[in-house]
Amino acid sequence: MILSKLNYIGSVEIGSLQHIIPIVVALVFATILIWFSKNRFNNKQQELVFKGVGLFVSLTVLVFHVNLIIKGNYNLVTDLPLFLCSFMALFIFLFTNSRKYWLFEILLFWIIAGTSQGVITPDISVGFPSLDYFRYWIAHLGLIVVIFYAIFVFKMRPTWKSMFKSFLAIQVYMLAIFGVNYLLDANYSYLNKKPNSASALDYLGDWPTYLIVVEMILIPYFLVIYLPFFITDKVKKLFSK
Repeated sequence: MILSKLNYIGSVEIGSLQHIIPIVVALVFATILIWFSKNRFNNKQQELVFKGVGLFVSLTVLVFHVNLIIKGNYNLVTDLPLFLCSFMALFIFLFTNSRKYWLFEILLFWIIAGTSQGVITPDISVGFPSLDYFRYWIAHLGLIVVIFYAIFVFKMRPTWKSMFKSFLAIQVYMLAIFGVNYLLDANYSYLNKKPNSASALDYLGDWPTYLIVVEMILIPYFLVIYLPFFITDKVKKLFSK
């Protein structure tokens, strides 16, 4: 009720306080959380924290969509959680509860590649303190916290095969979204046209050129994500001899 009486700020501009502050807060939160989990918590506590973060992210997305439905503003063409980050955020609790390695292999590359663009160029039409504003940042930054928690606390690491598994998985996902877009005349994951707000896609040409370019750079991008793991593994092996 309180939020309904507040004046919402307009769309979030790149480089604004609405853009920078959530990133700084998430960075500080993630650093403290991971440090305490590694140095102060036992295995059971680490698992509880991991599950809690995942559940919080998923519930935030769920509450947002339930709220839209209750208000009668839900539009199947634009509001379904089918953009990659929203989809991952809604179901991230499955990973945090199971810690399945095959999910980690897929999510590592999806989250780092997908959320980085969303964090750098946010697409939020109504800013602070709207529910959409909080949903957007909790989903995107929460996914990053989850995957880095898995890396640094549970020491989960990808292999070179993980890149190709993740690449194949995203092809299946995008084919499914193409089908949904066709049936609903929608534009989920921006497969039919680029977003109205500024994004990295603006530099990749018109439709369908930008889709082809994205496909071409995915594997090199995944290689860049995998490179730190490859280097650290090689260094560890070198010093362990």
